[in-house]
Amino acid sequence: MATDAVHPMPPFPRFPDGFLWGVATSAHQIEGAADLREPSVWDVFEAEPGRIKDGSTAAVACDHYHRYREDVALLAGLGVDAYRFSVSWPRVRFAGGLDFYDRLVDELCAAGVRPVATLFHWDLPVALQAASDSGSAAGGGWLERDTAFRFADHVSVVADRLGDRVTQWITLNEPAEHTLLGHALGTHAPGRQLLFDALPVAHHQLLAHGLAVRALRAAGAADVGITNSHGPVWPASQEPADLEAAGFYDILLNRLFAEPVILGAYPDGMGELMPGDVESDLKVIAEPVDFYGVNYYSPTRVGAPQGTEIEFGGVTMPAELPFSVREIEDVPVTDFGWPVVPEGLTELLTAFRDRYGDRLPPVVVTENGCSYEGVDDQDRIAYLDGHIRALHRAVEAGVDVRGYFVWSLLDNFEWAEGYARRFGLVHVDYATRKRTPKSSYGWYRDVLRAQR
Repeated sequence: MATDAVHPMPPFPRFPDGFLWGVATSAHQIEGAADLREPSVWDVFEAEPGRIKDGSTAAVACDHYHRYREDVALLAGLGVDAYRFSVSWPRVRFAGGLDFYDRLVDELCAAGVRPVATLFHWDLPVALQAASDSGSAAGGGWLERDTAFRFADHVSVVADRLGDRVTQWITLNEPAEHTLLGHALGTHAPGRQLLFDALPVAHHQLLAHGLAVRALRAAGAADVGITNSHGPVWPASQEPADLEAAGFYDILLNRLFAEPVILGAYPDGMGELMPGDVESDLKVIAEPVDFYGVNYYSPTRVGAPQGTEIEFGGVTMPAELPFSVREIEDVPVTDFGWPVVPEGLTELLTAFRDRYGDRLPPVVVTENGCSYEGVDDQDRIAYLDGHIRALHRAVEAGVDVRGYFVWSLLDNFEWAEGYARRFGLVHVDYATRKRTPKSSYGWYRDVLRAQR
């Protein structure tokens, strides 16, 4: 089997003592057992013809709900320090739903694996989206300010139940993507196409983060952060129009969701576009965090709008956007078509350090991974090898990086792509749910052993 293979490699540089090595998943993508939770916006989205490219749903997914002991054994065999999973809000609302997370956390603790719980990873309960179906002027879900307060209540319930064993918490996963893909472009649930009218979704998620930090502190949590997706933005040229477009995209991707948390302020001109008493809300949003989670996959090349609709990375970009995403030439790409640029991780982290200085909390890379087919996945090994070395160069440059999580432990339901993209260290046969560790699983295990 792949787990028994020998993986010769150049010696890895040593990371600091106490550096946290892990893998990550999310509830909707792996758990299944849809009959044992309330429906989420993704269940509704998946039922609409044409929304998911292969016509699939996550009703069963990897069946992690019933196979979690097998999956924790895979984690133990891998030798990770920590496992980042998400807690399904729709499952918590279902009678007995928290019992599953009790069992999962107990199993992780018994295996010596630290549970790192993400409290929202895009699966909003349908009941909280339903305001849009009842004529709400705001539009339901994250367009409603009240959803932020409902989220804080959810966080309190989860922390009260699991806080004696879960010591590290992530409030939200990638609010930028949930805003852009789910509410501005409509390619993810709940499928809204609001373009810049989706900005209240951004603000309400950030407010939810701040309220969640307060709720976690009240429950005694001492290690709390947020996870945002970031990457370098490269202008298509040095022409003024391309530089302006790239600068605006950098605000949307890298600054809009980081600066309210890190600096307590929106980038210039953005705060006035947000709803409510923004100045008061920012005091909540900027509640101090113990770490800042960064998900990194690739840089983005951006230029002036080209006046045409563009398909990029599985997402359709409307012609009316004030920027256009361009191909990065002369680099390899993953099966998803994403460019492979390890040095972009070094560039990103050092740029954040330079931009925010002492205000930047310690960083944890909470996701980094790639989509490739096959069990003998040498391309994935090369990808992870390059990115871990790039991460070490950021550490050498003085960035305070505390951990690294591979996305993902298992092949899983990849949102609008269905089951067509495989990010896992472990192959999943979706007909039988059989798990088969890939070559990358054995490689990552060997990397971790060498770091001990």
